[in-house]
Amino acid sequence: MPPAITAEQLSKTFRVKVRGPGLRGAIEALLRPRYRDVHAVREVTFRIDPGEIVAFLGPNGAGKTTTLKMLAGLLYPTSGRVEVAGFVPWSGGPEFKRRIALVLGNRQQLVWDLPPEETFQLNRAIYEIAPAAYRERLAELVTLLELGDVLDKPVRQLSLGERMKCELAAALLHHPPILFLDEPTLGLDVTAQEAIRRFLAEYRDRHGATVLLTSHYMQDVTALATRVLIINRGRLLYDGALDALVARIARTKRLELVLGGGDGVTAETLAAFGAVKSFRFPNAVLEVPRQEAAATSARLLAALPIADLSIEDPPIEEVIRQAFTHGVEEDDS
Repeated sequence: MPPAITAEQLSKTFRVKVRGPGLRGAIEALLRPRYRDVHAVREVTFRIDPGEIVAFLGPNGAGKTTTLKMLAGLLYPTSGRVEVAGFVPWSGGPEFKRRIALVLGNRQQLVWDLPPEETFQLNRAIYEIAPAAYRERLAELVTLLELGDVLDKPVRQLSLGERMKCELAAALLHHPPILFLDEPTLGLDVTAQEAIRRFLAEYRDRHGATVLLTSHYMQDVTALATRVLIINRGRLLYDGALDALVARIARTKRLELVLGGGDGVTAETLAAFGAVKSFRFPNAVLEVPRQEAAATSARLLAALPIADLSIEDPPIEEVIRQAFTHGVEEDDS
């Protein structure tokens, strides 16, 4: 089966006018304009198979949204090749647009003063969805997203979480097999984030959709994606399994302890076994070299009154932050 998404040596460079400060700078920019090149995306290559959910990660300005817009046909690349659902995006026409959905967490297509169903009806007409199919698909989305109480309310009266659910419903009425989601849980509370994640997983399972997701919330990544792409300064740093990334970058393990009796145990006592990340009796967290985790655990159990002990990887946020800062290198341990 061919890939759902292919990007080969994809690059995008913007030409930006340079202006000096003050009135003189404004006049010079008008009479003798100067420009500089901003390399938003540099020679990015990856393939995504049908039915995969892949997280696309990077700090602000890394090139994630620019890449999504090129994949969706909104931006023309400076160089490289793209194929999405068998189409070249910027020349695929209406047939290509029926195969994708692009949802931007900081942009909305819903009409502010009208109920969401008005936008749904507009999209039904745009995508030429038959009335029977529209009713069936809308009923499915309303059930999955729990939208029954909000369809007839003006969008301005909806909560942020309700609006995001309606944005997803509007984008998926034509049953696109490929979803580009840029920060779909941006600004939502924990309950709304969980609802969106649950919906996306179930939608993929029902329809075999391919999902490329950007998010700053690592809970989105760990709940939905087993594979991650990491980009920074326009370059792809990593493409692979999330657990392999943790194993490659995280040189330490965390030992999470619950102490039993013996409230005489102090931070100084625990420091003999590893770096004390937190300690508030009876709970403590130690950090030790990855290869020493098992031996240190055995020493702790033999030396101290331990009621419970677990060995964990560092928080995924720390791993991703380290990848952004220092890159991704092979783990020699």
